[in-house]
Amino acid sequence: MNSFTREMFSWFKSIVVALVLLYICRSFLFVPTIVHGESMMPNLQDGNRLIVSKVGSIHRFDEITFKAPDENANYVKRVIGLPGDTISMKNDVLYVNGRSYKESYLNPNRKTGVNLTEDFTLKDLTGKSKVPPNSLFVLGDNRTNSKDSRYFGFISKNAVIGKVEVRFWPFNEMEVMK
Repeated sequence: MNSFTREMFSWFKSIVVALVLLYICRSFLFVPTIVHGESMMPNLQDGNRLIVSKVGSIHRFDEITFKAPDENANYVKRVIGLPGDTISMKNDVLYVNGRSYKESYLNPNRKTGVNLTEDFTLKDLTGKSKVPPNSLFVLGDNRTNSKDSRYFGFISKNAVIGKVEVRFWPFNEMEVMK
């Protein structure tokens, strides 16, 4: 082989290896996604670009992306209920398994003085008293403008694409999510 052929073959191998690594990363490790809509404001805004991890466990209050049960889209919402949890909202206070939670991530939306979330129990919304096995109950942070489990019910864990790990766009709002 002449030097030009060797150089081209070397470039070809490098490109193939890079494409294989990219495929493995996107299929099994992480995927980029875009926020559409205002349901997670002010924490996530329409047009934000995110890195979503496909590995690891999902915990209460994690932001996740999942296949929407009511349309051909992906949603980003916050996990409120895990399998076996009881959930209720009373006077704008979240109760999970009888314990109240402050939901400090809603503080920017609370400045209006109006209750963000109407009172409900899981039984009222879904007919079930607990989150079923392999299911999650999710809510948007912009509670007055979010299509979430209050409307479409539980989501299957199989519908989850992954957990939001990083916002990388816009650059001035780049952050590792808590």
